Amino acid sequence: MTGRILKSTDCLAEGAAWLARREPRFALALPETGLPWRQREQGFQALLGAIVSQQVSVASARAIWARLEAAGMCDPARLAHASDEDLRALGLSRQKARYGRELARAGLDFDALNGLPTDDVIDTLTAVPGIGRWTAEIYAMFAMGRADVFAPADLALQEAARLLFDLPARPTERQFRTMAVEWSPWRSVAAQLLWAYYHSVKSREGI
Repeated sequence: MTGRILKSTDCLAEGAAWLARREPRFALALPETGLPWRQREQGFQALLGAIVSQQVSVASARAIWARLEAAGMCDPARLAHASDEDLRALGLSRQKARYGRELARAGLDFDALNGLPTDDVIDTLTAVPGIGRWTAEIYAMFAMGRADVFAPADLALQEAARLLFDLPARPTERQFRTMAVEWSPWRSVAAQLLWAYYHSVKSREGI
């Protein structure tokens, strides 16, 4: 079973209303945040973009991506045979160059992923070197539209939960995963609400 798929802002609103009924803190946060639609394209380029973006600024990631596109390296057939020297000249570290080639050579069937349960999607993606659990969860959430995915290792989500639920400290990944069980089958919407709340609070603080 693939579960619910988020296809529109109406789906987000349905999930947000359910969460607000279940958890009063979400009901308080929702009017402040709203829920912007953040759907992304599926496929190879979405995952390659995630690899490019690891541990660099947004501006740096965009610049590297632009160079990769200009060199035709966003095509898996080209990337699979690129050398370290070619990719380092475009801004990728040696490790990211390897990860990019591993992804290009993995031959993932992205259409077939749509028919798999979310746990199997994450297992399939994380079998590729360079694709960690966080990246796989974000892909399932935003590219595939899975409504019941969470990313408990995300620091912004942890900090948002600390603030919204008045916790003494950020929850650990394990604590947060357990906490989020109560928000199923709309954990992706809960994550989006928490991200929006985090950005709202930081904007108020001028950060």
